Amino acid sequence: MTMHINLSPEMEGFIKNKVTGGFYGNATEVIRDAIRRMQAEESRLAAWHTAIKKGDDQLNRGEGMDYTPEALNDITQSAIGAMHSGQPMDPDALP
Repeated sequence: MTMHINLSPEMEGFIKNKVTGGFYGNATEVIRDAIRRMQAEESRLAAWHTAIKKGDDQLNRGEGMDYTPEALNDITQSAIGAMHSGQPMDPDALP
């Protein structure tokens, strides 16, 4: 599909600089990469919102725990132990 878009001079200059810098072969590659990044960000945000809802639901069911210095220390020690065990990281804990 072919699209025609209007860009501000600043955006056009930005795209031209990316191509001139050699990282992209042409303006289309710059735009495609920008769209892929936006799509990835939307996916990350959707996953984040899902995780927040899951946590809220758990709290509403009374499955939470008090946030105390002792609880934080337990969580930290558990994470450090898992990190040194060679076990794969919990995907919920990854950025």
